[in-house]
Amino acid sequence: MATLAKAVPQPQPILPRMAPREDLNPFRIAQIQFDMAAEYLKLDPGLRQILRTPKRVMEVSVPVKMDNGQTKVFTGFRVQHNVSRGPAKGGLRYHPNVTLDEVKALAAWMTWKTATVNLPYGGAKGGIVCDPTKMSRRELEALTRRYIAEIIDLIGPEKDVPAPDVNTNDQVMAWVMDTYSMHVGHTSTAVVTGKPVEMGGSLGRREATGRGVMIVARESAAHLGFDIKGARVAIQGFGNVGSVSAQLLSTVGATIVAITDQAGGVYNAQGLDLTTLADYAQQHKTVKGFPGAEPITNTQLFALDVDFLISAALENQLTIDNAPAVRAKVVIEAANGPTTPDAHTHLHERGIMVVPDILANSGGVTVSYFEWVQDMAQFFWSEQEVNQKLEKLMLKAFAQVRKLAKDRKLSMRTAALSLGVEKVSKEKARRGLYP
Repeated sequence: MATLAKAVPQPQPILPRMAPREDLNPFRIAQIQFDMAAEYLKLDPGLRQILRTPKRVMEVSVPVKMDNGQTKVFTGFRVQHNVSRGPAKGGLRYHPNVTLDEVKALAAWMTWKTATVNLPYGGAKGGIVCDPTKMSRRELEALTRRYIAEIIDLIGPEKDVPAPDVNTNDQVMAWVMDTYSMHVGHTSTAVVTGKPVEMGGSLGRREATGRGVMIVARESAAHLGFDIKGARVAIQGFGNVGSVSAQLLSTVGATIVAITDQAGGVYNAQGLDLTTLADYAQQHKTVKGFPGAEPITNTQLFALDVDFLISAALENQLTIDNAPAVRAKVVIEAANGPTTPDAHTHLHERGIMVVPDILANSGGVTVSYFEWVQDMAQFFWSEQEVNQKLEKLMLKAFAQVRKLAKDRKLSMRTAALSLGVEKVSKEKARRGLYP
């Protein structure tokens, strides 16, 4: 097989650094992105100020009695960025590096994401500063239930609907639903999405974000004039989104040549055996050391000569420091905010197509919407129906973004943001200010 040394050339020269240094604050980045769209749309200054600012920010203390008998106080956040188009919608992440500015940025991106794909939601996000890998199941349950009790007045099926995010899953969502239901005195399945199917979750929800990534990759290939069959793919991140994206891309004929996670990575020019790799990763909690493949770092992965580079990890992964090394035809943002503004500008100017997060990873919130609709109606769809509805909605959104980008000579990001911001701004203008 081709060696990694041949696949990754010597690093290209790094562009001169910004003066001052590139700002990696996620909320500042979200505001810069919004400003680009607002400038293009020529939004009223007062309306710009409203849409740049979160509607509601809550910080709570979350005391938990740990297994050793000691009490530890965690910090939790819930941010509702905008609710002009419907209930707030956004995930809940558990991570030691969660910050308020990160949660504010994620809430803003959710506002534009739901509008871009035309869902009747606003944007929200939640987070708790913790390391769930060092906590027991009982501690995580206690943490979840106390956090929900602290923000109970904010959430509800018609107010704010949480969902899974980094380090949370269907079990955590089951605890959220049960805690809320105990407070209101009746079972409320529609208060949260991403639940177990047996508790009102939707078929197809777990695979939804990865399925959306596959759809936009397929459509991007068609737009650029190459076949998804045989396309070479490198993926940063092998959690739910990265692993499902890899599996579904493989089913349409793409070849996954490299994958990295927080511990390391693997490369095989002929393609990785995803079934065996998934079993290995589940057993070892990492892809690092997978037999039959060469080790690879994120730096090397970003520089691979591939058709698709998929970032499915965290924010600020592609920066002005590593963007010059990227050789992919298409960068797909399966994570939220993985590309900084300077890096995006550099990639766009080099002719590399960047499918932005608010479009690329919108499959998850789309099927969350389907789950919410099914819970509200207490009428559930087959997985085939869910997948067909997801495909139809994402094809329409991709076509709209691509057409605007082509007609107005915009980047895909500016086009997607402009579509989303325009919908929210029109709704807010129609509703006016109260009082």
